[in-house]
Amino acid sequence: MVKNKIKLTTWEDVEKDIYTPEEIRESDLRAALMSELIKARKEKGITQKELEKLSSITQPVIARMETGKTSPQIDTVLKLLMPLGKTLKIVEVE
Repeated sequence: MVKNKIKLTTWEDVEKDIYTPEEIRESDLRAALMSELIKARKEKGITQKELEKLSSITQPVIARMETGKTSPQIDTVLKLLMPLGKTLKIVEVE
C-alpha cells in the first residue's frame, strides 16, 4: 500500500518564494505602522468615525488602511496621526 506524503508549507516559506527580502521588510513596516495607528486610536478611545471628523479622512479610507487593503500616502498618515497626538520619526532599521 502506497502512503501519500503531504508536505505542509508555511506562509513564511511561500512568502520567501514570492517576495524579495526588501518587499517583505516593506510589508512588515507598513503593518507595524498601521498597528501603531490602531493602537493610538484605541488608546484615545476614538472610533474610526470620530477620527474621520478630527482628520478629514473618511471612515471607509481609515478602515481600508487599518485592514491593510490600501497603502496610504504619507500626508494621509500624518492627517490621522495629528489628532491622536502622534507623528512619524525616522529611525535606524533594526
